[in-house]
Amino acid sequence: MAGKAVTKETIKKNVVNDMVKLGVYKAEFDAIIDIYSELREQYERLTKEYKDSKYKYKSTTGQGGEKKAAIVATLENLRKDILLYSDRLCLNPKAFKDSGDDEPGSNKKTALEKALERLGG
Repeated sequence: MAGKAVTKETIKKNVVNDMVKLGVYKAEFDAIIDIYSELREQYERLTKEYKDSKYKYKSTTGQGGEKKAAIVATLENLRKDILLYSDRLCLNPKAFKDSGDDEPGSNKKTALEKALERLGG
């Protein structure tokens, strides 16, 4: 059975939907979302390649020794970058908590909304 195609576009669409649900999306974040989506697409593709290689995590050096396979190092760096971007976009629980929101989707009211509420009763 073929897996679902993971592309930058589908990832971006899902990220935007998630951010809207969490109440943290702004159009100004689209450039960062593009980078995050591309990192995720690369990570998905390389993870599949790594799995297909039966998780070959070492490669032979020119001197006959062994070192960490390049794909493993790349995946590690992508994980770090993805985590950093997910923090900036409030896409993980800790980052969302640190943003000051009480809970996902709470859509905090602005000072103006609170003032208008008090005036309106």
